[in-house]
Amino acid sequence: MKELIAEIRNCTACRMHLPHLPNPVIQVSPESKIAIIGQAPGRKVHESGIPWDDQSGRELRRWMGVDDEQFYNPALFALVPMGFCYPGKGKSGDLPPRPECAPLWHAKLFACMPHIELRILIGQYAQHYYLGKTGVSLTDTVKHANDYLPMFLPVVHPSPRNKIWLKKNPWFEDEIVPMLRHRVKHILQKQ
Repeated sequence: MKELIAEIRNCTACRMHLPHLPNPVIQVSPESKIAIIGQAPGRKVHESGIPWDDQSGRELRRWMGVDDEQFYNPALFALVPMGFCYPGKGKSGDLPPRPECAPLWHAKLFACMPHIELRILIGQYAQHYYLGKTGVSLTDTVKHANDYLPMFLPVVHPSPRNKIWLKKNPWFEDEIVPMLRHRVKHILQKQ
């Protein structure tokens, strides 16, 4: 796996499409139990090189009921975005993750992580890629998260930009967050 991580960290497959030099952000281990598959690093994470090192990451950790020490332990959590590098800014937030990354690296990575018991699919890009749910709204996919267990659990992105969505959909905090916490706690207690 060390060689694969080095390959990813040195990847320049989409260099010509990025606003900055590539800085692939990832955390994985052959021992990882839970994979968090997000979109792509934001600008702050691009600069720090630490996955989920922002307000979205704090909210995600709250949803899961884990602290920083647990979250940044690669033996527990694999942090694998759909796009490993910051894609740049768009009209209404960051651009979508580059489409090259997931097909290029995900299968190889997951083949090296045989202990993954849960893949948390954050946002529409991860959900479409792993669930094949094109044409189905993110809200419907997340509302039926229980249908994808035990291997997948789709959630909305924990970005502050989604506060309006969260207010309109209180069932997420009432039903999905407790389901997520329970599943994460159950897996981590096996340690």
